[in-house]
Amino acid sequence: MMDNLKNYKAVILAGGRGTRLYPVTKEIPKPLLPVKKRPIINYLVDLFYFQGIKEIAILINKEFNQDFFWWKRRYYPRTKIKFFEENEPLGTFGGLWLLKNWIGKNPFFLTNGDELKEINLLKMVAFHQRTNSLATIALIKVPDPSNYGVAICENGYIKKFLEKPKSPPSNYINSGLYLLSPEIFQYHSGPKFLMIEKDIFPKLAQENRLAGFQYNGKWYDCGTWERYEKALIEWS
Repeated sequence: MMDNLKNYKAVILAGGRGTRLYPVTKEIPKPLLPVKKRPIINYLVDLFYFQGIKEIAILINKEFNQDFFWWKRRYYPRTKIKFFEENEPLGTFGGLWLLKNWIGKNPFFLTNGDELKEINLLKMVAFHQRTNSLATIALIKVPDPSNYGVAICENGYIKKFLEKPKSPPSNYINSGLYLLSPEIFQYHSGPKFLMIEKDIFPKLAQENRLAGFQYNGKWYDCGTWERYEKALIEWS
């Protein structure tokens, strides 16, 4: 597995304000909050690193750069991790423009920085290649999908999302992990605020270039106090 993923890079989104966890996240960036005595972001770095991805970039808010510099010195002093700073919030897609040259010409992974997840990345790569899609979303099965965006799939391709549907047609939701081909930058208009879920994925779905990789595994969203508490209790 490690040899097959050695040419891939990964990007972790860690520049958000974390407003739903105020006031704590006024002092500590959400990805640095602990779960089982380790920062959330550690689990994401390990997810990529232990499956063979050795180049990782983290998009951070300039306001918290010292917090992340300290974090790297403590936990990953010899790991190849590169920081890119946003002077202002750029959403889940806008900040990628700062990484365009670093990413290069190979497909790359992109993940939210406030989730815990376990997934076989090699299987996701194989699926992405089979569908020949521009973007593949990892879809995780949850007991109650009505609190999230539910993906409507046909033959492996995502046609649209239903946001918090009362009667979900599926238990698979967006897990916040994506595999993107470098051609995704054709849809990028520059370093301004953009949300990949709202500004990019609907266009790709219409063009039949958005795939949904369904997997079963552990997944916790730590974005609210209730969900963060659930992760603290159940993650192992």
